[in-house]
Amino acid sequence: MKKHLKLTFTRLVFVSLILLSGCSKQTDDVNKVTEVLLQGNTMGTTYHVKIVATEQQVADKNVHADIDALLKQVNQQMSTYIPDSELSRFNKNTSTEPVQISDGLRRVIAESIRLGKLSGGKLDITVGPLVNLWGFGPDLRPDKIPSPEVLTATRKRIGLDYLTLKGNMLRKAIPDLYVDLSTTAKGYGVDKVADFIEAQGFKNYLVEIGGEMRLKGFKHTGELWAVAIEKPVSEERSVQDIILPKDNAIATSGDYRNYFEVDGQRFSHIIDPDTGKPINHKLVSVTVIAPSSMTADGLSTTLMVMGEEKGLAFANQHDIAALFISKSEHGFVEESTVKFVPYLK
Repeated sequence: MKKHLKLTFTRLVFVSLILLSGCSKQTDDVNKVTEVLLQGNTMGTTYHVKIVATEQQVADKNVHADIDALLKQVNQQMSTYIPDSELSRFNKNTSTEPVQISDGLRRVIAESIRLGKLSGGKLDITVGPLVNLWGFGPDLRPDKIPSPEVLTATRKRIGLDYLTLKGNMLRKAIPDLYVDLSTTAKGYGVDKVADFIEAQGFKNYLVEIGGEMRLKGFKHTGELWAVAIEKPVSEERSVQDIILPKDNAIATSGDYRNYFEVDGQRFSHIIDPDTGKPINHKLVSVTVIAPSSMTADGLSTTLMVMGEEKGLAFANQHDIAALFISKSEHGFVEESTVKFVPYLK
């Protein structure tokens, strides 16, 4: 998956079996209102867009080609897998002088920094070197446990305090600072596509990229869009919950698919910036509902890093709609914030 924005923090909303299987019946009548499905590849994953309209309306506006072009632009701005992407060029640049960046990159970095400060550094977009060190980034290093010396040296390159954004000027305080937007860029892509669809005059739609999504309005049947959350197990794909997000975005973060094992110990792809090591707690999945997919994207990872107790307290404190699934001796245990309850089906 090189030359794509392969997302380090996997999102595992179970759309393929429930939501997308509910595509409308095929019809030869291009003027009949239905759920027009557009799909393709982007950011090292796939995207699916469903628009309630006639096939002719979607075709006349050239929506599919414009979505592809839009997502290509986002990938070119924010991928750490594309050597000449805007973000890759910033990471390779060893100068500590301010660099002018695009408005899209600025928006994602600004929201990432905001969430990072709000969470006390639990969301840290400079954690990329640690992600690479543990074998989950573009470097694709062998699955092995880093030595304490290497881990300590790598942690010295990490920290939001080393990154400054003023307007469209981005500056690194140390030459080898590395920014990875895996926690928010995919959600931003969803928001860009959703905003574009609305600008074309469509009011009922669903946008999904690699599990992150944003929905609005109703299906062609008049029903609300329904989304299934995957049961957090690696052996199978089944449904844990079904929710009705309404006019919102949804993102899920989990540690049960992207990991490696050494001597029987599992190491998750989600890194805690405070320890420099993969998370090690009983929380296995967090789902967040918010108006912005970019924000939901970042928050789901933030809460996942915090763990079940601190994450739930943080979500309640900041009025976040979040569902937590933890493992116990007797199976999975669910907890949610009060704000999440109305979305449960």
